Amino acid sequence: MKPFLLALALAAAPALALADPLPSWNDTNAKARIISFVETVTNPDSPDYVTPAERVATFDNDGTLWAEQPVYFQLIFAVDQVAKLGAADPSILTTDALRAAAARDYKALLATGKDGLIEVLRASHADMPLDRFRADVAAWLNEARHPTTGMRYDEMVYQPMLELLRYLRDEGFATYIVSGGGVQFIRVFAQEVYGIPPEQVIGSSTTSRYEVVDGVPTIVKGGALFFVDDKEGKPVGIMQNIGRRPILAAGNSDGDFQMLEFTTAGTGARLGLLVHHTDAEREFAYDREGHIGVLNRGQDEAGARGWLLVDMAADWFRVFPGAPQ
Repeated sequence: MKPFLLALALAAAPALALADPLPSWNDTNAKARIISFVETVTNPDSPDYVTPAERVATFDNDGTLWAEQPVYFQLIFAVDQVAKLGAADPSILTTDALRAAAARDYKALLATGKDGLIEVLRASHADMPLDRFRADVAAWLNEARHPTTGMRYDEMVYQPMLELLRYLRDEGFATYIVSGGGVQFIRVFAQEVYGIPPEQVIGSSTTSRYEVVDGVPTIVKGGALFFVDDKEGKPVGIMQNIGRRPILAAGNSDGDFQMLEFTTAGTGARLGLLVHHTDAEREFAYDREGHIGVLNRGQDEAGARGWLLVDMAADWFRVFPGAPQ
């Protein structure tokens, strides 16, 4: 290295070392706890040092990495697909759930209950080649806009959580998504949006089958539920797919409770984190009541369990990438 370049590098080194890894987090206890935890488990001289192979961090998706209001974004995708199918062939709209979806009447659709929602998901997802499904999701993400923000859905990701993912990976962590959402849906955008490759996405899934279609070996999505990656299913999915107990887990609702419970039950330094939606001005405020993202038990037990309850309004300097603070 030329002398002047070496001098420039040495001069820049202290600034780089002091760079804030979480610039979209306010200087509150939440940020301090996260940084302290990461420094503790990555310091070879620390009694709580964790080898890189064991540095596993798992994140819920809906409400933790991106927004989830007014309903889960995957459900909006499914409703849009059914509306498109129904416009082309109204004869397929044979049930209250499908008719509500075609009319984009979410209140009526939610009134049909879990069975109605599954029916809509099945109508929009099932019995199609996986490649076609992925292409449909990618096209929808490119075209669809959120009903109140006008943003692309994959722009409604949380900048503080993107920084946390990057910070952890810079410190030798492997970051995984563990979501109740559909695994194939999330895999379409996880690499580009979160830097998480498809093989590190765990989610709910339907049955699939292998077929040779027009001479091409193909995976076809089925219509029956195969695995539900929610609540007790999350630790099961983690051990089936990762085979290691995480040392950090992040969620936002009681659907993530068992994942945090499982993670923090291990020995050594561990961190459970819950995103608390307290910011009605920059995002949405909700917790104990509602049709999604309900946070009761986690909110009540976070303190006793040593979990970090992140107050979105107080702890986040910025919510969405590029958005005003």
